[in-house]
Amino acid sequence: MKKYLLEVCCGSVEDVLEAERGGADRVELNSCLFHGGLTPSIGELITAKKLSSLPIMTMVRPRQGGFCYTKAEYMTALSDAEKLLENGTDGLVFGFLKEDGSLDRERTKELCRLAAGKTKVFHRAIDVADDWKRMLGELIDIGVDRVLTSGLAPDVYYGTDVIREMVEFAAGRIQILPGAGVNLKNVDKIMELTGCNQVHVARFKSLIDPSTANNRDIFYGGALYPPEDRYDVIDGDYISRIREHL
Repeated sequence: MKKYLLEVCCGSVEDVLEAERGGADRVELNSCLFHGGLTPSIGELITAKKLSSLPIMTMVRPRQGGFCYTKAEYMTALSDAEKLLENGTDGLVFGFLKEDGSLDRERTKELCRLAAGKTKVFHRAIDVADDWKRMLGELIDIGVDRVLTSGLAPDVYYGTDVIREMVEFAAGRIQILPGAGVNLKNVDKIMELTGCNQVHVARFKSLIDPSTANNRDIFYGGALYPPEDRYDVIDGDYISRIREHL
């Protein structure tokens, strides 16, 4: 039976521990998953490395809202990347584009040089590429190890044809990792249709923290006003079911 590698998208150390309990082979550690994932804190990485034996890929993304960064934002990304590497990350996940959606080759090259010897992953910025074949070819030439993609679709299930094309175009020169919307009902079909041997999954459950119950009128976040007594954590049991499925 073919063995599929299961990567879980995490937003905290608790997520990493739940992912490991569920049978994940690797995790991607972020902060702020609501905005697609931003750079995690150094403390988050250090603690995750202490408490988990899983390979940990860490996001390098200084802000939400696109992938064309100012000079100051890019300098922040480089500084974060250096600190993440110094503190034991197993790989970096990043994406640098120009305003027209083409690859920012120089910034991509610089981060790859910085992460030499570690896994280098270009994230779903490729899903808004002006020309994914050209971009994938450039990433191969630069030395990126893996690309996370939904096949240019909002949900990976609807991007399987493009991902299959990516796999064929890559011809083993770079790994293709499908993700976004993977669940128990579609994971088999996604793996079959794409021909990939690994998959990126996120599945959360809500937990209760009663410490804010004394004043229900207080909100600490933005205009969405989510309940202040609830937070999400990776559902290790669901991850375990996907692991068994694969």
